[in-house]
Amino acid sequence: MEKRTGQRREADRKADGRISVDMLKALLCAYVMTGILLLVLTLLLYKAGLSEENINAGIILTYVISTFSGGFVVGKLTGVKKFMWGLLLGILYFVLLMLISLGIYHYLQSDAANLVTTFLLCAGGGMLGGMIS
Repeated sequence: MEKRTGQRREADRKADGRISVDMLKALLCAYVMTGILLLVLTLLLYKAGLSEENINAGIILTYVISTFSGGFVVGKLTGVKKFMWGLLLGILYFVLLMLISLGIYHYLQSDAANLVTTFLLCAGGGMLGGMIS
């Protein structure tokens, strides 16, 4: 009995390591998607002279599409509890986004309502991507 429990613990550790690697892959995918979408948004701003409202909508759309793609990838990679892993990816995406913002500007540039909205969009986009996968 003791040997079987030890084998189960080792299998659980391997699964935990696999899930963290899958989460890192999906986060990388989400941030690559963010970079691509922000580059497209920058080109549109340069060529089309978008208004501030259009830029803000583009940034929100970037958050949702990026977390959706990351949630989709982590859902495909894990295969179980996809919505939960997608939700976790969205939360981690938001946390990294805030840490990067704090690292660059040394303070948060938006009010609490915008932060909560951004958090909900990131978490919801990741969870939806996980559910669709």
